[in-house]
Amino acid sequence: MNPTSAAPSPLSPISALSPLDGRYASKLATLRPFMSEQGYMHRRVQVEIAWFIALSDAGFAEFEPLSPGARTYLLGLVKNFSEADAAAIKDIEKTTNHDVKAVEYWIKSKFEARPELEKAAEFVHFACTSEDINNTSHALQLKGGRDAVLLPALDLIIARLREMAHQHAAVPMLSRTHGQTASPTTVGKELANVVVRLAGARERIAGVKLMGKMNGAVGNYNAHLSAWPDFDWEAFSKKVIETPEPLGLGLTFQPYSIQIEPHDYMAELFDAIARTNTILIDLSRDIWGYVSLGYFKQKLKAGEIGSSTMPHKVNPIDFENAEGNLGLANALLKHLSEKLPISRWQRDLTDSTVLRNMGVAMGYAVLAYASLMTGLNKLELNEEALAADLDASWEVLAEPIQTVMRRFGVPGAYEKLKEVTRGKTVTAEALHALIRSLEIPQAEKDRLLAMTPGSYVGKAAELARRA
Repeated sequence: MNPTSAAPSPLSPISALSPLDGRYASKLATLRPFMSEQGYMHRRVQVEIAWFIALSDAGFAEFEPLSPGARTYLLGLVKNFSEADAAAIKDIEKTTNHDVKAVEYWIKSKFEARPELEKAAEFVHFACTSEDINNTSHALQLKGGRDAVLLPALDLIIARLREMAHQHAAVPMLSRTHGQTASPTTVGKELANVVVRLAGARERIAGVKLMGKMNGAVGNYNAHLSAWPDFDWEAFSKKVIETPEPLGLGLTFQPYSIQIEPHDYMAELFDAIARTNTILIDLSRDIWGYVSLGYFKQKLKAGEIGSSTMPHKVNPIDFENAEGNLGLANALLKHLSEKLPISRWQRDLTDSTVLRNMGVAMGYAVLAYASLMTGLNKLELNEEALAADLDASWEVLAEPIQTVMRRFGVPGAYEKLKEVTRGKTVTAEALHALIRSLEIPQAEKDRLLAMTPGSYVGKAAELARRA
């Protein structure tokens, strides 16, 4: 059979083109109601209904205020919007070949046998351009995806890392600057560094104001004023956009635009998410390395296989999956933030198809966050490996010894320690012999002699507990 002539089979996770709706479909169930095509239609219905109800309260003689029953019914269309409703809109779109017009017609179809609503049907989508509905719908999608899915997933990671930072605050660990042994730190302090970075990044994501405009075809309220020249359409639009849901949209009013909202806030949001993801890539790679060094063990899961030929392997796959998906997310987020603020003249359509990939970008990020949480929850600290590494690295005490020598004016302190330690295997005995030969107060000698690589951690434990 010619594969191109075969009837299309129903979509299933195993036949999906995107792994987000295929292999990983179950992990993104919470994001799908907001960022899917159905979610987009749902938000369009929400915007149209909010605008329609607000128009009824604007004081126009031609559109009297809706009755309580009509309001409840209309808000119910939004609250109870279903997959069947979305499918009905898609069926209408087959005829209109216009997705927003299909939403308008679907809403009007719901007015049948309701004289109060039928009478006012022409106020559905009144004076609106499609982008008035689309831009606000996109903002509502992002509001739901960010606030209900992405930020909670990120919060779980921050909370887990903070817990680990406090738990391991005083566990000493050898540092590796440039991959070489360096001044010791603690496991908790290294995790605390990430906690603080992520907390700031999280606030940048949450702090982005999600904008909306409802000002007509080129942003000047042309059609609105042609109908009611003396009405303050700008104030009305602002009220609809900024009034909290469900009677308004709960967004931030955008007063200046061409046909489309400029998308600058989207660029800000996507850049903020991407910067957060970059921090998490950094974390994923570091944890991967610490697992490789044996600093962390991974809890075993019955039946799980690490290699098809090497039975001993327990691979850090969760951190590898996270890194890969964070990279995919950032590639898309970067394109979104660079492309969306650009539109030829008063409007071109290049943003429309790109915007439909917002959920894909966020989906890869949320998928990565889930992998990271799984990986973090598998980690078990191997204090024996950490201690052994420190005990084999007495050369790191060259730093405190030469610093104390400098304090007491011993000439050539740095050079003397460099001669003793650089490129050599340094033993405790060799360092102690050097310390005893120094012309410094005996109390300082005793303090240096008592120091070990594991005790030379500065205020790392305090900093870790403070995070």
